[in-house]
Amino acid sequence: MAKLIYPINLSLDGYIEDERGNIEWTISDDETYAFWTDFQRPIGTYLYGRRMYESMVYWETASTSGEQPEVMWEFAQIWRAAEKIVYSQTLQAVSSARTRIEREFDPDAIRRLKESLEADIMIGGPELAGQAMRAGLIDECHLLLNPIVLGAGKRALPDNLRMRLELLGERRFRSGVVHLHYRVID
Repeated sequence: MAKLIYPINLSLDGYIEDERGNIEWTISDDETYAFWTDFQRPIGTYLYGRRMYESMVYWETASTSGEQPEVMWEFAQIWRAAEKIVYSQTLQAVSSARTRIEREFDPDAIRRLKESLEADIMIGGPELAGQAMRAGLIDECHLLLNPIVLGAGKRALPDNLRMRLELLGERRFRSGVVHLHYRVID
């Protein structure tokens, strides 16, 4: 049975983007990029909202020639090989292979998907992940805390939600980023 995993880069005060929608403050050096690439290897399916999909679809056409570092080439290959489901009421067409659009988030369909797959499922974007959290679908969270306080922006976790977590692992990067790996226990 597949796990549904929510990985996210966030500020120390819990934001994934600043008040202007920027994410340029996140640290993406070689060490953290290699971590994210390795993290993606066991993922067989990505669940995205429209905005997250539109930012990630870059990897469908990103150059995999020698111009890019090997870790970026590897990430593009992993992303292209995975199935992708985009939840959107407004997106008319997808621009990547192995991708389909779902108009509504259906928790029962996600439960069936988890039961039918062996490779893990990643959910991207705080709104979609928030829906999955409220439905009790998230199995693990991977938080990459960046050493910055933004004060405002888009929150990584929904308000008015209570979840108990068990810390499974932690890692400190030279850049000051800290990875926290949690399992949802209720």
